Amino acid sequence: MLKCSRRTMHALEAVVDIAFHARPEPVQSKDIAARQNVPQRYLEQVMQHLVRNGVLKGVRGPRGGYTLARERRRITVGEIVRIVTELDADGEESFLAGSELGRRTVQPIWDECQASILARIDKITMEELCARAEGAGLEAELEGADNFTI
Repeated sequence: MLKCSRRTMHALEAVVDIAFHARPEPVQSKDIAARQNVPQRYLEQVMQHLVRNGVLKGVRGPRGGYTLARERRRITVGEIVRIVTELDADGEESFLAGSELGRRTVQPIWDECQASILARIDKITMEELCARAEGAGLEAELEGADNFTI
């Protein structure tokens, strides 16, 4: 069942953060956690699941972190939502209407709504979300950038 859980929002924010702060070095999870105000241990679980599903690449070492596994124009919101929904659904029963009336009337409407939402978010890429961030006046925090604050 499609829902926008807290974990889904953290996953989306993390992938957008990595896409937005893209640079030669990987983006460290501690930096993402700080920018998104989420515990790093919690975020790491979601990130590892995204690595296993081919959205992110994990880079080991002292300057390690995460990069996108593909170009940001090839990663969609729908893909991330499906991956995290699968993670959230582990051990959870999926919703099925309890009565014949519900299965024939309510369930088809619910299924149609879910399909419409998924079709829409399958068209939204990380590239588009990064453009929206820039349009909203956000600036990427690039590690090693000169800081001339006095």
